Amino acid sequence: MDDTAAEDYGRSFYAATAVAAPERPPLTIDLDVDVCVIGAGLAGLTTALEVARLGWSVAVLEAKRVAWSASGRNCGFVLPGFAADPRTVVERVGLDRARRLWTLSEAGVAYVRTLVRERELPGVQPARGWLDVSKSDGVDDMDETLALLAGEFGAAVEGWPAEQVRELLKSDAYFHALHFPNAFHIHPLNYAFGLAAAAEAAGVRIFEGTPAREIDPAGVRKRIATPSAMVRAGHVVLAGNVHMGELMPRLAATVLPITSTTAVTAPLGDRLREAIAYPGAVSDSRFANHHYRVVDGDRLLWCGEGTCFPSDPRKVAERSFGPAIAAVYPQLGPVEFTHAWNGSMAFALHRMPQIGEISPGLWVAGAFGGHGLNTTAIAGNLIARAIVENDDTWRQFEPWDLVWAGGTAGRLIQEGRMRVRNRRETIEARFAQRRDRKRQAAALPLYRHDDDAADPPPPADWAEVRAVAAAPQPGASAGTAYDEDGGPPPAVWGRRYADPSFGAVDAPEPPNALDWRRAKAIDSRSEEPAPEPMPDRPRPVEGRHGRPSGR
Repeated sequence: MDDTAAEDYGRSFYAATAVAAPERPPLTIDLDVDVCVIGAGLAGLTTALEVARLGWSVAVLEAKRVAWSASGRNCGFVLPGFAADPRTVVERVGLDRARRLWTLSEAGVAYVRTLVRERELPGVQPARGWLDVSKSDGVDDMDETLALLAGEFGAAVEGWPAEQVRELLKSDAYFHALHFPNAFHIHPLNYAFGLAAAAEAAGVRIFEGTPAREIDPAGVRKRIATPSAMVRAGHVVLAGNVHMGELMPRLAATVLPITSTTAVTAPLGDRLREAIAYPGAVSDSRFANHHYRVVDGDRLLWCGEGTCFPSDPRKVAERSFGPAIAAVYPQLGPVEFTHAWNGSMAFALHRMPQIGEISPGLWVAGAFGGHGLNTTAIAGNLIARAIVENDDTWRQFEPWDLVWAGGTAGRLIQEGRMRVRNRRETIEARFAQRRDRKRQAAALPLYRHDDDAADPPPPADWAEVRAVAAAPQPGASAGTAYDEDGGPPPAVWGRRYADPSFGAVDAPEPPNALDWRRAKAIDSRSEEPAPEPMPDRPRPVEGRHGRPSGR
């Protein structure tokens, strides 16, 4: 990528390793289309692609370059779920609706996976797996999440004990983890470039350097004014992430702009391979810090430090990421960062995406922070089908209204909350490591709920337990799995499940609930009682979807 393009994309590692992408001219003549999409990030491009596939004409207006903001600067994690905790989602809308939303999130992951494979997108470099690891030795919180996801949602998730986690991540800082084998990570900028090329091949017209200055949403044909021309469209999709302030200030006021830093180390060689034997993505925090993955064979990509008030990314990398890496992997020694950059994400206060119709023919697709790669795929598909086919699946997101984010005061409060939570998490991690060292010295079991009662350790032959749990059930139909090498995983899992919105998805289900309690039950050939179903307790929702409540 040349210097001009690299400057547009923040001189990031992604920009330095991006495939060639054409510069698209600005709009200079008036245009009449069925759908106008504002914003050429992942949400806008997916919407445009799916609308065009359904036979309607589409124009995409981009103020700068395709995927120049968060879509091309994020961690590259393609994960199921949402930024909101699944238990919170259940409390808000009930178990049945929460289950359907989770299925949509898995379909979003499958959409990205399918597009990468079918289009053979260059430079995307997918790699399997996501480990959500814990720095605390308490298992109750993760057990509850595992029981909900594996038991109630039927999700593809495993529980890993500390021994198994530390076999692949050579760090005493980590304890148990949730493993999502169908998640993966990619080069997000190259994925966005491939998505734009696919959209153009389907007939979409993309105009860079063309900011939308004003929208007249009244009437059957909406008018969108740009610096040099006018666009008329039956439907307008607002997919501008946090950059909608001048165009739609009331909509922009419903999200918090959170800036995250990403950095990539210089090549670490065998040191990195000896420390990290897991090929997938890793999250070692309940909040914004920290997430990482191996890129380019022997480099470590590390991201986090979300803040409402951006700072210099190079300073964040040196002052925060360096010590964090040293604390988790001291065997790596001092690390040097060759690239560091910022990316701004949009978060709603409820931490769920904004997907829906604001007024007749005016749609919003935003607030994808935290799980942007799968939720942008969801939004693009649901809005396209709503526009062309009058599909109403998007109404699954109606309970999460457009709510004022509090302006500057809201940012200050959120910043304080993030700092307190991260500090508390750091302190809990230190105490957990101290307890772990004492247990090892006394040869006590790893898992304890308090100082008086210790749980028994996991079975000694963990590999045998996994083999028993992974055995296919009699009569089950074998699914296919995504693998970066193109082949199925070592174990064939037995159940297929489909998404109700954008087609059948062959997604393998690994053995569920493989935490040590489940493993113990399998080893003794006894069946563990099913978890109690969570009650449906929908909370009242103020306001109407798509209209700011004014709070």
